[in-house]
Amino acid sequence: MKEEKRPLFAKTLKEQVYEYLRDKIQSGEIKPGETINLERTSAKLGISRTPLRDALLQLEFEGFVTIKPRKGIVVNSLSFEDIRKLYQIIGALESSCIIAVKDKLDDKKIKELELLNSKMKDAVEKGDFDTYYSYNLDFHNVFLNLCDNDELIEIVRIKKRRLYDFQRKRGILKDWEENSVKEHQAIIDFIKKGDFKSAADYMRDVHWSYEVQEKFVRQYYSFYDG
Repeated sequence: MKEEKRPLFAKTLKEQVYEYLRDKIQSGEIKPGETINLERTSAKLGISRTPLRDALLQLEFEGFVTIKPRKGIVVNSLSFEDIRKLYQIIGALESSCIIAVKDKLDDKKIKELELLNSKMKDAVEKGDFDTYYSYNLDFHNVFLNLCDNDELIEIVRIKKRRLYDFQRKRGILKDWEENSVKEHQAIIDFIKKGDFKSAADYMRDVHWSYEVQEKFVRQYYSFYDG
């Protein structure tokens, strides 16, 4: 009997359940403060409790839920103080990454950054948030993908999931997105001049500064509506 070949990148059941729950949290179908019932959720999904429990453990590690013994699994809120701390962590790590990979930021990489930023600008003008968001991640990943510090990369990606994969207002917040494109250009300009310290400082102290971005943050997240 010929052995059936599995796709190389087939997702495990745990990964599918994890993404399902994360999507529900992001869409607001599962709200902060709600309890996720293991029995009901496993029955609804038609799965055993093991992959569900494993997915919830990952969500707890990433800060999305809190598992309380004998009380259940509670979906965490995301406060403005949480966002401030996430900005501080991401800004510190991404700025250090720019310094770490400065010798790899050649003309080809600069052109890649410029192209991505241009595509972001086009997406803003079209009011296409999803495309803008995708290119925004790609822009920052240019630095992260050049970095050989796997732990740094994983921490940044986990923190960004916590920051972005949460219920928020849909659509373009045009002033913020246009401002972000300008900030990206400032970072590119510093890199072009070989001033990597200023590029890193700007990434940390402006682009990922909660104090600088707070007025936009408060418009962006849906819980600001109370």
